[in-house]
Amino acid sequence: MKIDHMKYKELIFKNKTLSFSNNIIYIMGILNVTPDSFSDGGKFNKLDTALFQAEKMINDGADIIDIGGESTRPFSEPVSEDEELSRVIPVIEAVNENFKTIISIDTYKSKIAEEAVKSGAEIINDISGLSFDKNMEKIILKYNTPCVIMHIKGTPKNMQNNPDYDDVVIDIYNFFKQRINDLNKNGIEKIILDVGFGFGKSLDDNYKLLKKLTVFKDFNYPILTGISRKSMIGKIIDIKPEERISSTVALNAIAIANGTKIIRVHDVKENFQAVKVIEKYLDTK
Repeated sequence: MKIDHMKYKELIFKNKTLSFSNNIIYIMGILNVTPDSFSDGGKFNKLDTALFQAEKMINDGADIIDIGGESTRPFSEPVSEDEELSRVIPVIEAVNENFKTIISIDTYKSKIAEEAVKSGAEIINDISGLSFDKNMEKIILKYNTPCVIMHIKGTPKNMQNNPDYDDVVIDIYNFFKQRINDLNKNGIEKIILDVGFGFGKSLDDNYKLLKKLTVFKDFNYPILTGISRKSMIGKIIDIKPEERISSTVALNAIAIANGTKIIRVHDVKENFQAVKVIEKYLDTK
């Protein structure tokens, strides 16, 4: 069933417009300012190293810098709002001041989201699909902020404790159908969808979702895919996260072929090179 909710073909930001009516693929660069993220924890949790990494990703082709101050890896513990604020706000302010890019805040807490938007963030990327914090919708409406709604089963602390579905594709399709309907009724239309690879999914669930990703195009909202360096690679090829670049590029190419418009990655340069040739392929008649 095709659901025609799309009321926009593009998202307009102060430094860039993202158009979804063509074959352009956008890159969201991951900037974890945490001590404990699964792949790059502790590398960019100081202001100077975070700024250097942001500049590198922008120069390598990132359209969006996604800044997060709390690890949501499997079995991770939440951090306090004050701690999360102290991690992300100085970085958001500095990136906003020094670079012309789109900034996204990776948080499920409304207080963090509001302070981030006031400091220069223009997208709210919520792993809970706006469900963990009842005030998140109010913040999105107040600032008319585009949001990424992701599917998660459980919480980061327990999501990988034997996740189970009747049918992972149908279950997540129905989740988005209901979530979009509720958000639209409340006046939220600037939505990006993320099926949540690795967030309460088994290895087979992840690959089934990747194979069937095209079905989520029914909703007429842009699809974002976050596969970068994840265990759906590491469980097949026993290599460290930082060695999973070529596998990430391969899976992102499949995701793009199946409808993804935004890829969220650690390694911007390598994925940018792949995106450019894929775009040429898609444009060739």
